[in-house]
Amino acid sequence: MKVALITGITGQDGSYLAEYLLGKGYRVVGMVRRTSTIDYSRIDHIQDQIEIAHGDLLDQGSLYDIFDTYQPDEVYNLGGQSNVQLSWAQAVLTAESTALGVTRVLDCLRMVTPLARFYQASTSEMFGEADESPQHLGTRLNPRNPYGVAKVYGHLITQNYRQKHGLFAVSGILYNHESPRRDLDFVTRKISHGVAQIKLGLADELRLGNLDAQRDWGFAGDYVRAMWLMLQGDQPRDYVIGSGQAHTVREFCRVAFDVVGLDYQAYVVADPAFFRPAEGHPLVADPGPAQAELGWKPEVGFEALIEMMVRADLAALAS
Repeated sequence: MKVALITGITGQDGSYLAEYLLGKGYRVVGMVRRTSTIDYSRIDHIQDQIEIAHGDLLDQGSLYDIFDTYQPDEVYNLGGQSNVQLSWAQAVLTAESTALGVTRVLDCLRMVTPLARFYQASTSEMFGEADESPQHLGTRLNPRNPYGVAKVYGHLITQNYRQKHGLFAVSGILYNHESPRRDLDFVTRKISHGVAQIKLGLADELRLGNLDAQRDWGFAGDYVRAMWLMLQGDQPRDYVIGSGQAHTVREFCRVAFDVVGLDYQAYVVADPAFFRPAEGHPLVADPGPAQAELGWKPEVGFEALIEMMVRADLAALAS
């Protein structure tokens, strides 16, 4: 039985990845920080099937203990501060966990389990103010927030440890991936939750930023499958993972309100307080290599994803 170690297992991606690996017969170990406010809700349904190890990406000693105790065959680093807006308020913490935390994990891998395979969660935020669209591995990294900068460090240190120490270490540059488990401070969940509130009479409007902003959105459950596929190859290689299709916030709203039989124009208010600077080139993936070499492609489409999220929020609010 292979052992998989997942940092950030209580997050959206960590919970879906844990489910996926359990289905493949893995022994799954999830690393969590020992705090009084930790939220296990995303993994409640599988908590009796996984093992929880207490550790912190800021604490090298705790990481060594976990690697030494569990001797993982695969390591998925999904932990760290991952909120773009919060990264401005907590820039140093973001650097410590999201950037230097990667080095700490890689050093444990190198010293304790050098034959283990390592996945680093990179992000489209590394491209930031992109020079071209769609983006690929050769696109210039040009982040525009502390989170994106920290992720660039994690991405490049993974490449350097691979080259210098011969580790099977890869990065997946994942574009926006959503689900009913997404936090409420992300626009997609803000929309699905807002639609459910309006349908149930709990709210009468939904205030958003630029409705014409474009993103490449997919389902988180599909994207964790790509993570696993990247660690099964003969050679370590980075990949861009996304749908390759751009949709506007306006489209997302239209589909979400259609699910409950309402017209989004009657409820959505574009609030300048939420606007971000306009993007010359939208963040859209070129998933061609991942599709050709990994055999990966999304199974849940744009409209199906939105319906899934709206119906989940309706059910949660109605219960």
